[in-house]
Amino acid sequence: MKPRRPAGVELPDTALRSIHDIQDTLDVSFRIWVDREGTLELQFPLQDPPPDPPGPGLENATRTVVVATRDPLVLEYAGSSRPSGADAAEGALDLAARVLRRALENDEEIRFFTVELSERYEEINLLYSISETLGSVLSLDEAAGAILTEVCDVVGARRGSLWVHDGDRDNLHLVASVGDMGLEGPVAADDPLAVTAQVFREGRATIVVPSEQSPAGGPTPESGQKDDTVLSVPIRYSPPAGQARTVGVINLFGRRRGGKFTASDQKLLSAIASQVGAALENNRLIRESLARERMAREMELAHNLQMKLLPAVESLGDLEMAARVEPAEQVGGDFYHILRLPDGKVGVMIGDVSSHGFPAALIMTLSMSAATIFASEVGAPDKVLRHVDDALREELETTEMYLTLFYGVLDAAAGELTYSNAGHPHAFLVRAAGGNPERLMATDPPVGFAGEAAYGQRRVRVGPEDLLFLFTDGLSDTLGSSGGLNGEQRVLSEVGGMLDRTPGEIVDRLFHLTDDVTPAFPADDRSAVVLRAGGERGEN
Repeated sequence: MKPRRPAGVELPDTALRSIHDIQDTLDVSFRIWVDREGTLELQFPLQDPPPDPPGPGLENATRTVVVATRDPLVLEYAGSSRPSGADAAEGALDLAARVLRRALENDEEIRFFTVELSERYEEINLLYSISETLGSVLSLDEAAGAILTEVCDVVGARRGSLWVHDGDRDNLHLVASVGDMGLEGPVAADDPLAVTAQVFREGRATIVVPSEQSPAGGPTPESGQKDDTVLSVPIRYSPPAGQARTVGVINLFGRRRGGKFTASDQKLLSAIASQVGAALENNRLIRESLARERMAREMELAHNLQMKLLPAVESLGDLEMAARVEPAEQVGGDFYHILRLPDGKVGVMIGDVSSHGFPAALIMTLSMSAATIFASEVGAPDKVLRHVDDALREELETTEMYLTLFYGVLDAAAGELTYSNAGHPHAFLVRAAGGNPERLMATDPPVGFAGEAAYGQRRVRVGPEDLLFLFTDGLSDTLGSSGGLNGEQRVLSEVGGMLDRTPGEIVDRLFHLTDDVTPAFPADDRSAVVLRAGGERGEN
């Protein structure tokens, strides 16, 4: 299809402004084409020569927007000035398509009222003014006061208020109010005595005049004036698919020239409420999109910071060692720690918090900080775990989590490993001579459960080519999903077949295997530490 330049812009100003606002807010760009019987005409942006239309293979970068009285529009994602993945592009495109569709539908509603209310010039101007205000301002709070002021001027109301429903608290809070002082809220959605709450629950407009107000115990207007005539209209949003829902209420109180509000006033305010409802939904979508984008940036930062807490094993030049942690989410509760100790000894720690995500990451950070302090102060593994337990007990009880923790001190010169194991099941010595890996049994329950009488420690002989191999259950659980041996056996079998490899090659191999497996249950953080007691080896 060959694109051509249209004779005039087909998109309404409100749609253009909405697309401009989304572009500016999300730092992306779009192109909009109108499809007239197979010929694409560029509508936005106007430029000469126009860009090529979306070609084959770009279906995921476009959205077709259909409104009953218009030719179909093709919305194309045209890129971003900052790096963004396919998910970000899809999210921006979905948001823009919703906003564009709703803006076009709003424009169609305005055209309808233009014909129907041709003799009511002020009201028509009011509708257009509100449409422009809502189309040009992303924050409804900024536009609500101006809208209410114009509505009160045109309808002749003494006071107006706009209320929005808060789903979390199930109440209506005041967004804007003009005129005389009235109720400031919030109003409970189930309040039986408030007209605002009643209109919200029923989703039906009402006009209340002084002689018709409910007696004591029934719904009453929140105007502060007993002789006020009240017009209360629900703010409803009708999505392209699914049921319409009430999202708020607009109230007008008292006629400046006397008398009561009319059915024509109700129809006008209902039209305005429909526009406000669409603006509320657009505003919500934009806020959610920005929040997701901000959360993604914050999660990436948190991940980077957590990974930087883990020590670089390259700093242990006299030992051959490798370690890796891969959280199931952006951050997690697995960690390892390597500590240089006096007399050439090395402290090796691995921990697994009973959860993952941010709560586990907090415990992980606290654990590493405590371990660093106590390992340098008290030395012996059992005393280090005792102090770590004391430091973390209250936080673990509060969060209802626990921590499996292995800490060993390797004295390579003496050929000895002294360790304390707080319930960590995956700690092994893999002998260079072969045979079954030797499990370094737990000495105590996990941190948080052990109690004041813990901890103990054990000593074991370590040969110069033996491997100290530590890992967490996320690694074994993932490999156990692929059939055959159970997860732990699979991990140990792999390591047993690579005794001639470097620790770095062993760790790379294990994590490469997990990359090709889809777990049969929710993924957990994965970690592994491999240390060869005899020092550096040449290339094999």
